[in-house]
Amino acid sequence: MEEEPLMIFMSDEEDPEQGDERNKSEELRCLWRKAIHQQILLLRMEKENQKLEASRDELQSRKVKLDYEEVGACQKEVVTIWDKKLLNCRAKIRCDMEDIHTSLKEGVPKSRRGEIWQFLALQYRLRHRLPNKQQPPDISYKELLKQLTAQQHAILVDLGRTFPTHPYFSAQLGAGQLSLFNLLKAYSLLDKEVGYCQGISFVAGVLLLHMSEEQAFEMLKFLMYDLGFRKQYRPDMMSLQIQMYQLSRLLHDYHRDLYNHLEENEISPSLYAAPWFLTLFASQFPLGFVARVFDIIFLQGTEVIFKVALSLLSNQETLIMECENFENIVEFLKVTLPDMNSSEMEKIITQVFEMDISKQLHAYEVEYHVLQDELQESSYACEESEPMEKLERANSQLKRQNMDLLEKLQIAHAKIQTLESNLENLLTRETKMKSLIRTLEQEKTAYQKAVEQIRKLLPADILANCEPLLRDLNCNPNNKAKTGNKP
Repeated sequence: MEEEPLMIFMSDEEDPEQGDERNKSEELRCLWRKAIHQQILLLRMEKENQKLEASRDELQSRKVKLDYEEVGACQKEVVTIWDKKLLNCRAKIRCDMEDIHTSLKEGVPKSRRGEIWQFLALQYRLRHRLPNKQQPPDISYKELLKQLTAQQHAILVDLGRTFPTHPYFSAQLGAGQLSLFNLLKAYSLLDKEVGYCQGISFVAGVLLLHMSEEQAFEMLKFLMYDLGFRKQYRPDMMSLQIQMYQLSRLLHDYHRDLYNHLEENEISPSLYAAPWFLTLFASQFPLGFVARVFDIIFLQGTEVIFKVALSLLSNQETLIMECENFENIVEFLKVTLPDMNSSEMEKIITQVFEMDISKQLHAYEVEYHVLQDELQESSYACEESEPMEKLERANSQLKRQNMDLLEKLQIAHAKIQTLESNLENLLTRETKMKSLIRTLEQEKTAYQKAVEQIRKLLPADILANCEPLLRDLNCNPNNKAKTGNKP
């Protein structure tokens, strides 16, 4: 290229073979360039095809996961409301709980259910901080998957029993079962005390149908630790025994005929309600109904399972009373009762939203502990052969003390609820005041900009006369209204 054009022309004439070689090398270079460009294009196309296939697989997997019939139709207006609320989830802003309760009652879009559960968990954590002693170990999901668990055999055995008819979990060692195994393994390593319990697989399965593995792991931790469901899975099962007593007392106080009928046939709540509580109704009831139960659990916590159980039994009271013996009642409770139509399920969900039994549950729990203490005291007394009169006096005294304590606890609980309500109101007012301050600051800035523009437009002599007034306006924002009235 550095040679003169004439010299190049002469050299071409003198050596035509050399010119042909140059032309050939240039053609080869062009061909190589084309080949490289085409290869790059092919690689890019292959990557794009892989992305498309992955997105198609993800959509297909999502469609398979959400293969259940919803309870209650979710209107477009409700979907729009949830979309706005989910923006607050990313910003970690506190929302009004009554507003959330109203929206949740109107319905939840199936496609956004996983995100809404995470939003509800965030709202709970913004209001309730778990004590340090009760918090789970700070180990990531990926780190836990690298470890080995002693519960591996029990988990593998239960994989095929968890939602065996659902397409996502039915394939042996398919994507669903592998994800479920990973999730249960990670939790068994995280919570050494609980490890693995049969009912947990159904809870984990419901979560996996609505979100990714890691998200499901975080929500399982929330249910177990923050909401306190892990108590019912402890090896001693003490919490489950208390729950069965509480359900029995609810039936006794609110549905006496049904309670007497079950007692006459020697049917205790542990026979039919223990699987409901341990799987959060997921093992026997339709998935659409279970999803709605989970919606309310993420909002209201453990008392929801009592509300659902009580509503199920009360709505079918007439049919249960018609069952004449032990076998018929058990079969009805385990087979017929879960087989509900859509309107029956909607009715139960509506009842659960309207029911409030928190005070009763608290009173029954205290009552259970009092009875246990009395039984222990009486057993000790019998062993020591104390006189019956002394025992009776001690028992009556204990009952009085316990009733006094129960009253105090209920009063304290009511005070706590009042304080929480006041705190909620104060926080709402604080948010409104902050919003008002921001609005006023924006107005102030706008007025100052307007004043600057007026300064530029006014002649120098008029500006000099107005200067004190403008200075006063910049210094004191309260003069805005007064200045605005002047021509």
